[in-house]
Amino acid sequence: MTRNDETNYSENDLAHLGEGTMAYLREMGGEELNGKFPGLPHIEPAARLWALFAANGQPILISDARDRAIAGAFENDLVPVSIH
Repeated sequence: MTRNDETNYSENDLAHLGEGTMAYLREMGGEELNGKFPGLPHIEPAARLWALFAANGQPILISDARDRAIAGAFENDLVPVSIH
C-alpha cells in the first residue's frame, strides 16, 4: 500500500505553527541570551541558563533551572518542547 497524501503549508502557516499552545525550551549561554532578551541586564558569556520562547520566537522567561523553565511553560498553559 502506498500513501501519497501531500499537504502544502505556506511560510506564514509554518511561522504560526504551535502559537498559543507550545513553548520552546533551550539551554543557552549568556552571550546568546544577551541578544535574544531585550532589556536584559548583562549576563556573563560563560553562564548557562534555560530560556523559554513562544512558538513565534518571542522570549518568555529565563531560569537557572530547567524544571523552573518547564513550570513557567505550564503556568502559561503552554506545552514545553525542548530544542537543541
